[in-house]
Amino acid sequence: MYEKMYDKAMPSEGEIPFQLPDWIACAPFEEYLGMRIEEAEHGRAILSMPFKVKLSQGKGLLHGGAVTALADTAVAMAIKSVLPEGSHFVTMDLSLKFHAPIKSGVVRAVATILERDERTIKGIAEVFDDQGVKAATFNSVFRVKKSS
Repeated sequence: MYEKMYDKAMPSEGEIPFQLPDWIACAPFEEYLGMRIEEAEHGRAILSMPFKVKLSQGKGLLHGGAVTALADTAVAMAIKSVLPEGSHFVTMDLSLKFHAPIKSGVVRAVATILERDERTIKGIAEVFDDQGVKAATFNSVFRVKKSS
């Protein structure tokens, strides 16, 4: 969908050069990584992403940045499932603890909202390899833009 947009520069001001097909949808970077939204409702989301050689680090394991991106996006989709459409929010803090390497297959992130107040949302995502082994635990804090 966004293939023509991947190589274009973002404009310095104004509108972004693409529009998401739905409120709960992958952005160009997430599509580039091959992410797929399996579920997103009631403060919970499950996303998957295929292991690709181009996403691996020097020893052939899935790069930590790719794992982080999947987990962060999963929490974001869990948040989108409870916020009004069009809300603006960003990741303010994140941490990732690795438990096992990811070497192949389809990776899954299961995310849930842990705490929420008017503007701060804490979430967690557990990342699993294709054998169901927990590979990482991701914790994050998101901030919702003040209403105008």
